[in-house]
Amino acid sequence: MSRNLRVLLLTSTWLMFGGWATLEAAPPKNTDAEKKPAATKPVGVKKPRPPKPVKVLPPWVTPALSDGQTVVTDKSEAFLKPTETLLPSVKIAKAPPTVDVLYFPGQTYRGKIWSNWGDGTVGNGKYYSAIGDHSAPAGTGRVFEYDPQAKTIRTLVDLKTLLNQPEGKYSPSKIHSRVDFGGDGNLYYSTHRGSESVTNDANGYQGDWILKTDPRTGKSEVVAHAAVEKHCIPTSVVDPERMIFYGGTASGKDAPAQSVQFLAYDLKNKKVLYQGDDGPPRYIMLAKSTGRVYYVPGSNDEGQLVRWDPAKGGAPTPIDAVLGLRAATQETPQGIIYTASKGQGGKPADLYAFNVKSEQVENLGPLEVGLNKYVATMDVDPTGRYLYYIPGAHGGSEVDGSAIVQFDIKTKTKKVIAFLHPFYGERYGAILKGTYSSALSEKGDILYVTWNVARDAGLKAWDCCAITAIHIPESERQP
Repeated sequence: MSRNLRVLLLTSTWLMFGGWATLEAAPPKNTDAEKKPAATKPVGVKKPRPPKPVKVLPPWVTPALSDGQTVVTDKSEAFLKPTETLLPSVKIAKAPPTVDVLYFPGQTYRGKIWSNWGDGTVGNGKYYSAIGDHSAPAGTGRVFEYDPQAKTIRTLVDLKTLLNQPEGKYSPSKIHSRVDFGGDGNLYYSTHRGSESVTNDANGYQGDWILKTDPRTGKSEVVAHAAVEKHCIPTSVVDPERMIFYGGTASGKDAPAQSVQFLAYDLKNKKVLYQGDDGPPRYIMLAKSTGRVYYVPGSNDEGQLVRWDPAKGGAPTPIDAVLGLRAATQETPQGIIYTASKGQGGKPADLYAFNVKSEQVENLGPLEVGLNKYVATMDVDPTGRYLYYIPGAHGGSEVDGSAIVQFDIKTKTKKVIAFLHPFYGERYGAILKGTYSSALSEKGDILYVTWNVARDAGLKAWDCCAITAIHIPESERQP
């Protein structure tokens, strides 16, 4: 029998005795009913991630100097030790200054970040400056008076107490404007938000405040609320003779006008003299001799100037002058205002001289003495000979030794009169990180600085604020 015939007979026999039954009883393979469904990813559903560990901050410790002292005074040769970052062309003073240091009172709780953002002033032999807790939507800011004779700080106003906003509603936590004297002896300043996201209708935001404080009596009051509807007022300068408050604004989330506004406000009659678009974002120059103000319009700190003249009113007028304007001095006896460009984003930080009579500009060269460029406050002495400033406004000034710079206008030279870091960090645990407020005494012999201070070398920013009064040796400020 052939092989093929045997296979045929065996197959026939298997089918005859139950092979078909076996095939029918076996489960069918790969039928639609039995296929395992393919895994599908739900649309719009993200895979849950494990929660981030909660950062537990150590208990807040109120800033204090060693041994319970409220003020310390030092004079050290260490103030004249240069940093490795110092540029070769920069001189160093020969005589160290005497320096007083105090922490601001009232920093008894952890704010969002205790900080200084607005420029200060001097008057009646005292220094006036402001700090705030940066909290939002409800925080507070405070104005202080420093008496260099008594070496004491007096709290003049607490915004939260003065304004008494409803619980949970918007209350400003920064004084970002200048604190300026009016001709009536009162201090004038304006308020600013802690976070831009909170200036909305949901938080009852109507606009910020222009305030005044009488340092003689300690009394404070509201001059105007929402002078610009639903706008903060981070920029200001006061003309004391004409009693005009000039401001530059920042819009709230629900403000009808979203551009920076320029505000001219009559402090005596409490009325708006002018309001318009393309206002000053950060600084305004005041020419006291003419009453005119100048600024760079829009969102820039450098560009073509515009002029506003209270004697003429109307819209600001562009002039044929270009400069950087993140900080400015008062007008000198020679009729000059000195300004600083911002120096951020890779741009140079230059010093400019603006002649208020001719409206001509002179570029005096770079401001930096090391790695830092950003300068947010500048002061000129009563003779118009010396400028003072501190590079590294928004943190990082310690990289260049928290250098106090004197610029000699006559010789066009830069000189560091003191490196305050690392001296104060090593001796008192106070790292001086930068400043937005300084002011020179009426005699030009004391430079007051409000510092943002880190008490921990590991902090990227800072956590509290302090004052230094730097007594400049006479030998370092010869006429």
